[in-house]
Amino acid sequence: MVVPSEDRMLVIGAGPTGLAMARQLNEAEVAYDHVEATDAIGGVWSHGAHRWIELVTSRKTTEFPEFPMPRHVGDFPTRDGMRDYLRAYAEHFGLSQAIQFCHRVVQIVPEGEERWQVTFESGDRTTYKGVFVCNGHHWDPRWPSYPGEFAGDYLHASDFVSPTQFAGKRVLIIGGGNSACDLASTASRVGRSAHLSVRRGYWIMPKKLFGIPTVEYISPRLSVPWQRRVLKAILRLRVGDYRKYGLPRPDHDLFDHHPTISTDVLKQLRRGTLNARPDVARFDGPIVHFTDGTSDRFDVVVCATGYHVCVPFLAEGLFETKGPVAQLYGGALIPDYKHLYIMATAQVRSGVGPVIGPYVKHVRMLMELQEELHYPLSTIMQSLGEKPPRTHLFDAQLAIKKMQAAREVLPAAARKQDALMCAAAAALHDAGHLSSPTCR
Repeated sequence: MVVPSEDRMLVIGAGPTGLAMARQLNEAEVAYDHVEATDAIGGVWSHGAHRWIELVTSRKTTEFPEFPMPRHVGDFPTRDGMRDYLRAYAEHFGLSQAIQFCHRVVQIVPEGEERWQVTFESGDRTTYKGVFVCNGHHWDPRWPSYPGEFAGDYLHASDFVSPTQFAGKRVLIIGGGNSACDLASTASRVGRSAHLSVRRGYWIMPKKLFGIPTVEYISPRLSVPWQRRVLKAILRLRVGDYRKYGLPRPDHDLFDHHPTISTDVLKQLRRGTLNARPDVARFDGPIVHFTDGTSDRFDVVVCATGYHVCVPFLAEGLFETKGPVAQLYGGALIPDYKHLYIMATAQVRSGVGPVIGPYVKHVRMLMELQEELHYPLSTIMQSLGEKPPRTHLFDAQLAIKKMQAAREVLPAAARKQDALMCAAAAALHDAGHLSSPTCR
């Protein structure tokens, strides 16, 4: 039976989240369309990440538990390894045939109270019952702001394509996260000189500790306080004081911000093939001045300063962020609307593997629960006291526990609150204060 589009769901994006959500819809026998803006499955691993990149999360903490990665991928998958794995996942679960490639969404607006009008780059417009936005958050570069202007090559980390961009050049990398350290290590190998500018202290860890991928110490089986104790003790033995590398000491507790995983950058700082610098004060042509009063001449400056979380094709005002934190309820819901799910806007402290399965099942539960309710589930959750998150980082163990608790408690609480809100609306209607009843 062909289901009309206005009764179908739409999945946007064929990266890890989009594929996992499509599998949930298949299992629930929900009719849906699946679109991908590019010509291939894989998200950033097919279009975006440079070919030399290697994940800092291990194979075991990245794979879908129901579809293990092959051992030949190694401890830390590469871009090509991730791309091939996601394509194999889609084929194994029969997801590939439903994906419409090179089908870019340019606008989504509400159509009445129950539907969404989606406009594609081709000019086609289609009405859907609901939309799952899985477009990722590593594609809209965030740039720093400094006085002056740099006269050389001024790039964002997303512009990096090949080490030849650094060959024989004086390179400055701005930032202290994983991308910054990855690029600084590359620059130290091929550049005339390599420098890493950080504005604050970071927790930088080797990729392996005692032969075990470091991220595997960030275990869902351990509470965050225990994870901190274990890792801090190991880091004191294996890394020591960050000041001996020329870096400031971390200005926050471990896991308050996302830790940086890099073996090479620590070695290169000790060897002197990479130079630690403080924050940039200003640019003056090819000269970069730093906050400690020093300055140097550079050919290339790369800003490894992250990405904005945004959904540019949504009607204005529908999706709000506060810094990097998406203002969502239940990890996916915008206020006041039904069946719009903005997914995977937060960042897990460890690998995504243990979390993505429970997360897409949680979103499926939200979708199925919304079917029973008269009011938007986000409105009901607000009335029950839920608030948007305060950070874009989350711990896998706590997130899984919260989602398990929501499956046990939320349906009954939401049904009861929906009934109360319907009764209140009916009373207002009978008293002449509401023109038409909300609940039918």
